[in-house]
Order: sequence, then C-alpha cells, then structure tokens
Amino acid sequence: MNKHHYVAIMAGGIGSRFWPSSRAAYPKQFLDILNTGKSLIQWTYERYTDFIPAENIYIVTSTEYCHIVKEQLPGISDENILAEPSRKNTAPCVAYISFKLLQKDPEASLIVAPADHLILDNENFKKITLQSLDFVGHIKALVTLGIKPTHPNTGYGYIQHEPLAVADGIYQVKTFTEKPTLELARTFLASGDFLWNAGIFVWRVKNVIKAFEHYQPEMFELFDTEKEHFNTPGERDAINRIYPLCTNVSIDFAIMEKADNVYVIPSSFGWSDLGTWNSAYDNFEKDYLGNAVSGENVIVIDATKCMVSAPNEKLLVLQGLDDFIIVDTKDVLLICQKEKEQSIKEYVAEVKRNKGDKYL
Repeated sequence: MNKHHYVAIMAGGIGSRFWPSSRAAYPKQFLDILNTGKSLIQWTYERYTDFIPAENIYIVTSTEYCHIVKEQLPGISDENILAEPSRKNTAPCVAYISFKLLQKDPEASLIVAPADHLILDNENFKKITLQSLDFVGHIKALVTLGIKPTHPNTGYGYIQHEPLAVADGIYQVKTFTEKPTLELARTFLASGDFLWNAGIFVWRVKNVIKAFEHYQPEMFELFDTEKEHFNTPGERDAINRIYPLCTNVSIDFAIMEKADNVYVIPSSFGWSDLGTWNSAYDNFEKDYLGNAVSGENVIVIDATKCMVSAPNEKLLVLQGLDDFIIVDTKDVLLICQKEKEQSIKEYVAEVKRNKGDKYL
C-alpha cells in the first residue's frame, strides 16, 4: 500500500429520497438497505481497506453523526472522523480534507467517494481506482469515474468524453449534464460517448487546491487563511469559523464542470448510487411476480413489481398494487407509485410544512 494514498468518504447527507426509512437523525448511509448484515458506510469503508492504509481513510460527516460513525466503524480513530458544523454540500467538504492533508502530506493523492454507493465487483473497482491514482501521480489531472450506462436513467448525471483516449482507457471530459429528460437520456445512451457520473473523484491534493484557488477563490481564501490550524487542537475552532462563510455548492459545479484538466475512466464494477427506492428495487431479489420484499412478515397477494419494506415484527398484507413503493416504519407509512419516486423529496417537504420535523 502507498502511504501517500488517502480516501475521504463523504457521509453527511440525510438521504431524503429514501424517506421514511432514512431520517435526519439516522440517514441511509448508516442503514442496511439491502439486508446484507452491514450498513452502506461499513461496506464502503471495508472496500477501501483492501488497498488504502486504514490510517489514511477519513470520514467527513455532520457533527451530529460522529457518534454513529464511531459505533459502526469502531476501529477508526477519532482523528479520522472530520465533523462538519453545517451542511454546505460537497465542495467545502473536499476543501476541508484537501487542506488538512496538504498540511500533513504534500505528496498526498486523494480519493473522494460517497458513503452510500453499492459496488458489487470490488476487484475491478480496486484495479480502476489504482489506475486513476497512478494517472494523477504523473499528470496534473482531476479524474472522475464514469459508469458505462445500461439504460436511459433520468436520475443520474451524465459525463460526455472525447472520442480518443489520452492513456489506456482514460479520456478527457467534454461536458457534464445534470439529470436529463428521458428523451435526452436515450440520445446520450445511443451516442456511446456518455457515462453516468458516479461521483467518485481522484486527484493529487495540491492540484485540486490549485483548482479551488482558480475557480473558487473565495472558498480557497477561507481555508487558506486558517490552514496552519489544521492537524492541531485549533482545527475545530477554525472549521467553525470557516463553514458559516462557505458557499453551499457541489464539487461538480464548483470545480469539475469548470476545470480544463478533467478526465474520466469508463468503468463497470456493479455500481449503483442507491439513491432511491427504485435503485434498491433493482438490487433486491424478487419473487415470481417481480416484487422486492424486505421484511419477514410481508404477505403479497395479486401484487406485481412492487418495492416493499416493513419491520420484521410487523405484519403487512399487500393486495392488488402494481409498480408501487410501500415503506412501513414504526410511525410512517409511504405508498407511492414507483414512477413518482423522484417526487419523494417534495413529499418530505410537504410533511415538514404540515407536521414539522417530527417525522423527518
């Protein structure tokens, strides 16, 4: 293992599209969504321990989740859990870990990855990630892993790349596109030069900080002014000063869509971002009528192609529904057409307006 290789696992989101199982107090990255016996963050952490030194794996999360991280990853040191005082999207998160690592190890190369993605082919994932680390070690590049699309999915962002490779299996990025319409997604799929954006990034720390300086000078200045406090007892206070002043912006929009040295590796390693109940449905075993059922006491009668999640101790009898999401918890029951799943965030907002934060 290379001592200059690091991972930052981003684990601060609230997973509102997985409501009502995912709640603000205990979001989806800490849940065993697919009934595997491990939470999503546990799978992600273990995936990287295979080729990254454990002491070089960091979890960046919200202050309120630090105790959950410690419970689920008991072997991780407190110093490797970075607490964000507020949710400001992924750009401040990346800036935080990058400035911290630059102070510690100027030769650091960093993988940035979400905590809640499913990857089934760990060996191929390891091979591609090590290839990207080798590439950024020699080229001043910002690398993203793109997934070869299998269908015109409207829930993912897309990456278009140049037709000719600059190295073995590595291409310069032309454009980023946020979640497209179905018609546009079909066009992307047919073109052959579009990939799903997996949200997994690899770069030398010093190079991404240069990108912040060029494309996000205000955020760069906030972190650069406080950098001598990182890896000292003053780090917590420094972060508390920085975060209220940071723009709420994603690393994609802040850096990746603007930089001219962005490259992509088209990849296939059994990836799903598990961002929605439909993505969970796709990865569940199904009965002969196409129902995916999580729960030991669920009885399905004349229902087809449904995603069903219920507590083991609760009896749920389902009859006559076709292509629905049914999620039952101790205090919330969600029944929603699968084709409307992108609206679940809107339903959560409606719950908040009518019932406050009690059910969030």
